[in-house]
Amino acid sequence: MILAAGRGERMRPLTDTCPKPLLTVGGKPLIVWHIERLRDAGITELVINHAHLGQQLEDTLGDGQALGVRISWSPETRALETAGGIRQALPRLGDGAFIVVNGDVFCDVDFTALQTTAARLNASTDLAHLVLVANPEHNVDGDFALNAGRVRTHGTPRLTFSGIGAYHPQLFDGLTSGIPAKLAPLLRSAMDADRVSGKLHPGQWIDVGTPERLQALDAALSRGAP
Repeated sequence: MILAAGRGERMRPLTDTCPKPLLTVGGKPLIVWHIERLRDAGITELVINHAHLGQQLEDTLGDGQALGVRISWSPETRALETAGGIRQALPRLGDGAFIVVNGDVFCDVDFTALQTTAARLNASTDLAHLVLVANPEHNVDGDFALNAGRVRTHGTPRLTFSGIGAYHPQLFDGLTSGIPAKLAPLLRSAMDADRVSGKLHPGQWIDVGTPERLQALDAALSRGAP
């Protein structure tokens, strides 16, 4: 699942007329970079949610055939937050664990390996696996701790959640479809029960959250930087 329902307030005025995942870097929309990397890893069944200017996403990407994937759309009449958006999309995601990617990050994570990890999640053991990254300047205190492959709410070293992870549907038990809900409380509860694994991604990761970061990434990609 690719999360594409955010309003992109920090990107205004660019996002006043264009949904954030359609902003272009390196000659193509942010979301297309994700789709192509997922496709190249053999992941071709995609679910994408949307809210703000969502019809533009559907008009641009359609059913995904042109990109070699099949897209199922999960429209939201109001933004449901991360967990709420995933909960509403569960009927489209099947009974097993699935990968979720924030539509506004740029990352060279190994989706093939992440898919293998996702397949190991189940209702009786781990409910989530998070991809963590070194803390960027805008999040120097990090989000969670990683110790021996386990993600904790407290401890060191503290790292930043990349917005990329794998989840078992049971993580979202208790949520009601169509009701906004945040992901962090669900993850913290699962961490307290020692049911969240994680891994540090040492490669490229950028939270494309401001016009300045968007411009810098576009310039780097235009120069041919990886």
